[in-house]
Amino acid sequence: MNPIQNKLTYGLKTGTQKGWHGFVWMLKIIVPISFLTVLLEYSGWINKINFILEPCMNLLSLSPIAALPLIVGMLTGIYGGIAAMAVLPLTTNEMTLIAIFLLISHNLIQEGIIQSQSGLKPFKATLFRLAASVVTLMIVSRFLGPEPALAVAKGTPVTVQPAFITLMKNWLTATLYLSLKIFVIIMVIMILLEMMKIFNMIPHIVKVLSPLLKTMGLDQRAGILWLTAIVFGIAYGGAVIVEEAKETYITKEELEKLHLSIGINHSMIEDPALFLSLGLSAFWLWVPRFIVAIIAVRLFDLYYKIRSMYRPPKTVSVQKK
Repeated sequence: MNPIQNKLTYGLKTGTQKGWHGFVWMLKIIVPISFLTVLLEYSGWINKINFILEPCMNLLSLSPIAALPLIVGMLTGIYGGIAAMAVLPLTTNEMTLIAIFLLISHNLIQEGIIQSQSGLKPFKATLFRLAASVVTLMIVSRFLGPEPALAVAKGTPVTVQPAFITLMKNWLTATLYLSLKIFVIIMVIMILLEMMKIFNMIPHIVKVLSPLLKTMGLDQRAGILWLTAIVFGIAYGGAVIVEEAKETYITKEELEKLHLSIGINHSMIEDPALFLSLGLSAFWLWVPRFIVAIIAVRLFDLYYKIRSMYRPPKTVSVQKK
């Protein structure tokens, strides 16, 4: 074999291994969470606390039952949120809004810690993401057209409450169908990412993307960090982000703008692709948070400029001789 064939073979093998490990890891989250979600819905427990959830969910144009995948996703990550969504009677619009919220605000504890280790306090990072999620949903919900109230995910019971055995059969069917789709998606993505790493394509891509970085209001020195988060996400690319932030000369202001941007807009390949398995529109999974990330950074930049205008100049004390 020539060197290129060796690299391709290695990339395929490594990507497949990582994809399989990632898939097994996701199953450990998806199966128990989706199972517990079905049990919670069947018990009617969620309906008993509607009076608490309804005001918050109304603000986001969601039904009270949507609180469960939101909470699960914010604490555990995208996969837990998808597992909960797949077995609940949600409309397509509701699933779209939940997906957008979770694409911005998921795995908040772990990713907040990672961001804190590379330039932004965890509370500030989490607050940024939650605020961006709420604002984005309030805007996007105005553009989603009406739909039948009972348009729900495949495999989800619609009208009458089925017998427990039937419910379990429906859950197993829906879970297997979702797992198969996720298996295909993550295998393809992990193989492609490994190829990009092996052929050292990321630095070249950053150079090509310089105009895009400028459009987003980011410094080119933050390019590697930005691309790492865009491709691998904050959690998966955490080690790279932390190390690069230590070694790259970048101002505190630029670092905060970077974290604001990637907090809203990260893992742009894998995470939205996973939601495609629920039959959601690709436009709403990719475009809104890309636009919101640009607006957020620009507003943050404007804030810094206004603050510097009104901040009194530093005085230097001179010792008399």
